Amino acid sequence: MKVLDQILQKLREGKVHMTLIDPAAQKPEEAGERAFEATLAGTDAVMVGGSTGVTPEAADETCLQIKERTRLPLVLFPGGAAALSRHADALYFMSLLNSRNVRYLVGEQRRATLLVKKWGLETIPMGYIIVAPGMRAAEVGEADVVSREVPREAVEYALAAEYFGMRLVYLEAGSGAPAPVPTAVITAVKEHLAIPLVVGGGIRTPEAARAVAEAGADIVVTGTVMEETRDPALLARIVEAVKLR
Repeated sequence: MKVLDQILQKLREGKVHMTLIDPAAQKPEEAGERAFEATLAGTDAVMVGGSTGVTPEAADETCLQIKERTRLPLVLFPGGAAALSRHADALYFMSLLNSRNVRYLVGEQRRATLLVKKWGLETIPMGYIIVAPGMRAAEVGEADVVSREVPREAVEYALAAEYFGMRLVYLEAGSGAPAPVPTAVITAVKEHLAIPLVVGGGIRTPEAARAVAEAGADIVVTGTVMEETRDPALLARIVEAVKLR
């Protein structure tokens, strides 16, 4: 079964949690251990990627170590074409819709196509939208960040992604953001969107994760919290909060 089909099947059962692991933030062996801990905590998939500093070698080694420690779907979340790995199960084929630079709209994607085809890597088309403050992701992606106070901006970008035929929309506050995407923005987007909504960035507590899920996020992504705390028990509480019915 394709990874996207697995994700959609999980969504029919309820909310989904994914764990993001940045190959530039730890050694591959540590990434494998983190993926194992996330699996025990109940996460549904592992994402691999980061905004800067991810080499092909780091991506490969990280993916291989993760595959040794978990059977969960492994999805690339790359900052560019240089951060790909043939060892992943799928690739979020993202376009940063609010970038000022065509490189992040379609340039990096174009550079990746022949490798993706050669490897037979499953692609999951995704509209990627960076919400203020955006952090390093906004800087690198040269994004005109979406306002936290004007939900209409996020709604328009999200609908554009849907109308382009993308399968997911991702609202990103940025890794290490002081707060998640505002619940009013999430709710406004969800009310208009017919495809699954992913939300990540700034989610550090079970309470924040629950608020994001209740606001309308179908998939909640956390990553920095595990890098900062190294606390699998906290991740388990976050996953439980996301999936609480």
